[in-house]
Amino acid sequence: MTAHPLNFDRRVAAGLGDEGLQKSLSALKGSFVAARGRAVLALPEFEALRDDGKAIKDHTLANLDAYLETYEAAVIARGGHVHWARDAAEARDIVRAICKQAGARTVTKGKSMVSEEIELNAALEADGLEVVETDAGEYILQLGREMPSHIVMPTVHKTTEQIADLFQKHHAAHGFPDRTLDAAELIGQVRSVLRGKYFKADVGITGANFLVAETGSNIIVTNEGNGDLTSTLARVHIVTTGIEKVVPTLEDLSVMLRLLARSALGSEITSYTTLSTGPRRPGDLDGPEAYHVVLIDNGRANMLSGHFREMLRCIRCGACMNHCPVYMSVGGHAYGSVYPGPMGAVLTPMISGHEAAGELPHACTLNGRCQSVCPVKIPLPDLLRRLRHEQWEQKLVSGTVRFGISAWAWLALRPRLYRATTSLAMRVLGRLGRSKGAFRWLPLASGWTDGRDLPAPEGLTFSELWARRQQR
Repeated sequence: MTAHPLNFDRRVAAGLGDEGLQKSLSALKGSFVAARGRAVLALPEFEALRDDGKAIKDHTLANLDAYLETYEAAVIARGGHVHWARDAAEARDIVRAICKQAGARTVTKGKSMVSEEIELNAALEADGLEVVETDAGEYILQLGREMPSHIVMPTVHKTTEQIADLFQKHHAAHGFPDRTLDAAELIGQVRSVLRGKYFKADVGITGANFLVAETGSNIIVTNEGNGDLTSTLARVHIVTTGIEKVVPTLEDLSVMLRLLARSALGSEITSYTTLSTGPRRPGDLDGPEAYHVVLIDNGRANMLSGHFREMLRCIRCGACMNHCPVYMSVGGHAYGSVYPGPMGAVLTPMISGHEAAGELPHACTLNGRCQSVCPVKIPLPDLLRRLRHEQWEQKLVSGTVRFGISAWAWLALRPRLYRATTSLAMRVLGRLGRSKGAFRWLPLASGWTDGRDLPAPEGLTFSELWARRQQR
């Protein structure tokens, strides 16, 4: 994944200062979060389902080689082709070769985070192909040449006015010269523009929410139906997916689907849940003539054999970011990656390396909300702490930060001195800040005071206040 041109601090500042983004994030808190809460309350066995989902993924990951081979054999038995890609470059080359063999000129794409991860669009466009995103959100981002800011709702950062401006610029040639703010009309424009692309496409590319080993099926879930049109109308269907998406059986799939929709959207199920199993067979009314699956490693095997295996349980629901106070403050683009939020803060360093994404594990308060809502119980705070530890051990942390943490650790290991020092600091700061009640600036605290006031302490430490309460 290509590094974002701005550094992390500047991306965060841009997110905090974007009024439209802040308005959208506020709305997100009241929609996805509330909807998930209602969906969970309506399903008494939801916690048991989380346990089942975790067990299914853990069992699959422990036997991943066997299940991938079973899946490959099932795909081949049904007339499909399976390709193995070690990294993003190899995955791009495989897809490019399939498109070339098919004589493709136009490629339609269903929503696929993995294709974003491997930067597939740019590679295909460099080959002279017309690449068209068919998910409404991804289509808008393609017009604006932007990355997604959320894995479920990729345009959460954009206002209706911004989308209207974008459509007026690009849709005039398609018979829509007038600017409109009506959401139904905007979606109608997308449908009208894309309708001809579906029938024109030589190759359709989708991702996969899950793969089923016993049948060789790939599953996509959408609310627009664009994935179905992408995979069935083109002559060639290509599935790009990570190796961790496989589950053993259709029964296991049913558990994962019940978890996914509730966690992502707060609904029982998505509008479209589509299973594709191989190319068109005699008697089928539609479907592709050729069917290819590209299984992509791109750092996942290293995670499988190390401390971060549990991250491979992720089903890309986005619940962790919807409940993350950091994501909800700065938005997805601040992470500079296809994968934002807590899950991205773990995944991106594992895929791109600490040098390219070393700031992300520190974009977390370790409050634990992400773990509490994760449908497959990934211990995200523990994994983020582990990444921070690795950066410390590899001396990737700046000298200033290392000195500060070392000084704090030295003091914290001497309890009496620590209590005396903090008590003195609280009293001094409490007296200095008593008149205004807050500080607009403090030495070594610019990371806080640049964006907000620092409340002045009351003059006593928590331990001292607690002791007084106990005495009373």
